[in-house]
Amino acid sequence: MSRSVAPLFEPFTINGLTLPNRVVMAPMTRSQSPGGIPGPEVAAYYRRRAAAECGLIVTEGTTVNSPVATGDPNVPQFWGDEALKGWKRVVEEVHDVGGKIMPQIWHVGMTRNPAKSTNPDLPSHGPSGLVKPGKAVSEPMTKKEIKDTIEAFGRAAADARAIGMDGVEIHGAHGYLIDQFFWEGTNIRDDEYGGDLVGRTRFAVEIIEAIRREAGKDFPLILRFSQWKQQDYTAKLAQTPEELGAFLKPLSDAGVDVFHCSQRRFWEPEFEGSDLNLAGWTKKLTGKPSITVGSVSLSGEFIASFGGESSEATGIDDLLDRLEKDEFDLVAVGRALLVDPAWTQKVHQGAFDKLMPFNPAALATLS
Repeated sequence: MSRSVAPLFEPFTINGLTLPNRVVMAPMTRSQSPGGIPGPEVAAYYRRRAAAECGLIVTEGTTVNSPVATGDPNVPQFWGDEALKGWKRVVEEVHDVGGKIMPQIWHVGMTRNPAKSTNPDLPSHGPSGLVKPGKAVSEPMTKKEIKDTIEAFGRAAADARAIGMDGVEIHGAHGYLIDQFFWEGTNIRDDEYGGDLVGRTRFAVEIIEAIRREAGKDFPLILRFSQWKQQDYTAKLAQTPEELGAFLKPLSDAGVDVFHCSQRRFWEPEFEGSDLNLAGWTKKLTGKPSITVGSVSLSGEFIASFGGESSEATGIDDLLDRLEKDEFDLVAVGRALLVDPAWTQKVHQGAFDKLMPFNPAALATLS
């Protein structure tokens, strides 16, 4: 590390919410909420990161109130009295140490395996019943199912505001339900929720509009999206900057405050002819703030970690260069914050020799 980390520790404001620095804890599924209810240990987990200077916490994905929203009974839900009481405890613990926190609200769509989920007798939901291109495993969602799901996202955002959350993030990435509407490989509808790239944004646009109605225009709203899908790591929604701009415009106009741009490696350029990554292009095209993410301070990307690959800790000079050039505004940190609650504090102190590697074998012992 050869330069100042000051750019990472400047305040930033999102729709009236001022963050103390540019570090965001990325949402990471942990499956540590039996029955969908986050307990005291979940509150303690987030409190530790907030207490160690993390500027904004985005929680693990939390499911909206749909009978087929989740694929794992140990993933937390964001509906029902008991779950919301648990999340209120989380908010109180994070706020108690001066932190900021938002839930990521989520519906897994066709990635759900009914046999391993709650309500196993019900088929999974997706725009066209396709779990991946060419593979149909259920019927397309009906208009009523679409309407009910949109309303469930709106209610979740309203509940988030009611229990004191600082905003909300919509999970529109990685091949889950919203992304299944975005992707031509899984959305072959011929009604108003299908069509071309812009037409396929309608489901997400109506979710954003529902959140604005239910939670207010002054409630910070982040949308996470990705080009890649868990069903196809090489997939792209937009092949060119022009297509990306056309895709983002209706989402931006509907009321997104910040775009969270998911990449597996933040340093990779999104399109030929430019060094800009996905977050850089998104900010340039929309004028809205953006969050970059992808293997920050680690040598290997996270998909490989599922196969047991470890990553060494690295420096962040390139990240700081891009941040200082205003390519993006915020930096989401995933695995590095998962293994080390004090990551932000160590970086702020310049203690790069104390950053921890990521070893998937140690995940069971992490807190």
